[in-house]
Amino acid sequence: MEAQVRRHEHRERTQARPEKVAQVAAIREWLHRAAGVILTDYRGLNVAEIGQLRGRLRDAGARYQVVKNTLLARAAEDLGITGLAPYLEGPTAVAICPDDPVTPARVLQEYIRQMRKLEVKGAFVEGRVLTADEVKSLAEMPAKPQMRAIAVGALKAPLYGLVGVLTGLQRNLVYALSQIQKQKEAAA
Repeated sequence: MEAQVRRHEHRERTQARPEKVAQVAAIREWLHRAAGVILTDYRGLNVAEIGQLRGRLRDAGARYQVVKNTLLARAAEDLGITGLAPYLEGPTAVAICPDDPVTPARVLQEYIRQMRKLEVKGAFVEGRVLTADEVKSLAEMPAKPQMRAIAVGALKAPLYGLVGVLTGLQRNLVYALSQIQKQKEAAA
């Protein structure tokens, strides 16, 4: 009888439950599609504070969700992501950033300054595992729309200069032809 119980317990441990398989698949999808996933330790936050943080992150275009470390580790392993294991200690919640990881990182850093309870553990951003300090640096960067505007401005400046030079050449040619015409009229 005892041997049967041990075999049954072993079978339960080795066979994944359908709900766990579905959760791992959902986490794997986040990791695959998201521009960034920021891992936090939410110890010390009460339900109202977590709700407030969720609202702020939702306004920034991110989703905040508590996850089990083992499921997150399994999903990361399935995708070949290495280096997350040191950040999967204690309670973990993730900010899932579908497009721009900078703005949610900024929201989290601001929340940490205000509440002094939340802690960023690390992140997985655009194929790379980041430390908490790197996430802090990420929060200080301009957001993607601002970066695009800076890049477009840098590209437009030389073009405006080229247009100025070309129109200046035309203007000088017209002025020179006008002066030649005036000299011929004066000579005639």
